[in-house]
Amino acid sequence: MAPPALADLPRVVERPAVAGAALDRLLRGADAPFLMRGLVADWPLVQAARRSDHEVRRYLVERAHEVPFAVSIGGPGHDGRLFYDDAMDMNFRMARGRLADIFAGIDANAGRADPPTIYLASIDVPTHFRDVDRENRIDLGSREPLVSLWIGTPTRIAAHNDFPDNLACCVAGRRRFTLFPPDQYANLYLGPIDNTPAGRAVSMVDFHAPDFAAHPRFADALATAQVAELEPGDVLFVPSMWWHHVEGLAPFNILLNYWWRDTPRYLGQPQDALNHAILAIRDLPPRERMLWRQLFDHYVFDHGPAVTDHIPAGGRGVLDPLTAETAGRLRSFLLRTLSR
Repeated sequence: MAPPALADLPRVVERPAVAGAALDRLLRGADAPFLMRGLVADWPLVQAARRSDHEVRRYLVERAHEVPFAVSIGGPGHDGRLFYDDAMDMNFRMARGRLADIFAGIDANAGRADPPTIYLASIDVPTHFRDVDRENRIDLGSREPLVSLWIGTPTRIAAHNDFPDNLACCVAGRRRFTLFPPDQYANLYLGPIDNTPAGRAVSMVDFHAPDFAAHPRFADALATAQVAELEPGDVLFVPSMWWHHVEGLAPFNILLNYWWRDTPRYLGQPQDALNHAILAIRDLPPRERMLWRQLFDHYVFDHGPAVTDHIPAGGRGVLDPLTAETAGRLRSFLLRTLSR
């Protein structure tokens, strides 16, 4: 059962489960989340999970490379919420181990009244497994996605966003996604961007018990929210920069996701630019900061003809659309300047 704050939210729109060219067209035209029921129901991973948690764990262990797996371990008493403690440190610890040993730990804690949270997050599939990606795959055409597994006991992952587009495939257990449009960042009361549970700023609101006195604008965020509950075989599309709060609802849960971006890989990460702007611009005197805002509009956000038309063709450097070569030169220049 959903917590009261989420119980009456509208459902994410459902689309027919399609593959190949039809899926490609659906993804290219999408600017909002959608859910496809049963798209990956025939995956061996999903079939193993439907037989039992033990079967799907055995499937993964048999295909795991002999490499250490990173695992987050949260103590009892947090209801699976991997978050900050009162001192703004993490309320979980990180460890590394063999996948079989981590699964044995999950088995050993099964049935306890208040077990620890055990969570393997963003496990790169090709690095950690043989054949899993080949045997359980969605054809995404010319896209070159990162393929990751998320495995664990019941969890609550605070609302965050990601730069790439995301196709999230429920393999085992159940997942609840609560989603918000990109413009809701102020209403979600984001925490630090340099001290985060998993690399992205997260909402400080406890979605199971929101404090509307401390976070009154969260009510405005909820007015824009959508919810999707996934069973094994279901697939959810989360567009780039959409905020999503994710819960693993079953005693054992697995999600496989594809991340990709429609821009060339040689382009930089926008988060790096934001971090650098905080370092170089945010604490300037107001007049200087306003001048830099105008320059950012001129060179980055507007980037109209007035930027380049007066410069001879062939001499515009990085003011022309970036190529792999010019992006590489710019990256090298930044590395040299940042290392001074």
